[in-house]
Amino acid sequence: MTGIEELLLSRIRDVQDYPEPGVVFKDITPLLADPAAFTALTDALAEISVRSGATKIVGLEARGFILGAPVAVRAGLGFIPVRKVGKLPGATLGQTYDLEYGSAEIEVHAEDLSADDRVMVVDDVLATGGTAEASLQLIRRAGARVAGVAVLMELGFLGGRARLEPALDGAPLEALLKV
Repeated sequence: MTGIEELLLSRIRDVQDYPEPGVVFKDITPLLADPAAFTALTDALAEISVRSGATKIVGLEARGFILGAPVAVRAGLGFIPVRKVGKLPGATLGQTYDLEYGSAEIEVHAEDLSADDRVMVVDDVLATGGTAEASLQLIRRAGARVAGVAVLMELGFLGGRARLEPALDGAPLEALLKV
């Protein structure tokens, strides 16, 4: 295990039986509260984004905003929020996707992405991959190219990587931690 992995893991708290019995929630708020750990995380995700040739960072609501915005600033790139449906004013593109118990929809401002953009999706956790997959579809529908997906933590037992692989179409998926 590398030094950054040890630092990040030491600042992630397990919360038993949240949000329901039998679930162990990975709480990143202690990591965000620690300036050294938050800076290390931001720098690592910014380095991945620059290495990929990204021109924009997409952050997925809501914790992807917390991580994606400072990553974009650190990397010298633009930041684009992907929001839940109905939260953005003006013209949007929407993408519906299936959840465990139903469906959801995300949106982006149509004019924020162009054919010249290579977009890195940043989020805190890759779980089942549904939201990330929908964001990749949305990025391509907006005419931009996918530079990759970068996350703090991948919950491997939920199979998100396998679900996301076809949508990545060869773009990298990088997780700083795998649980």
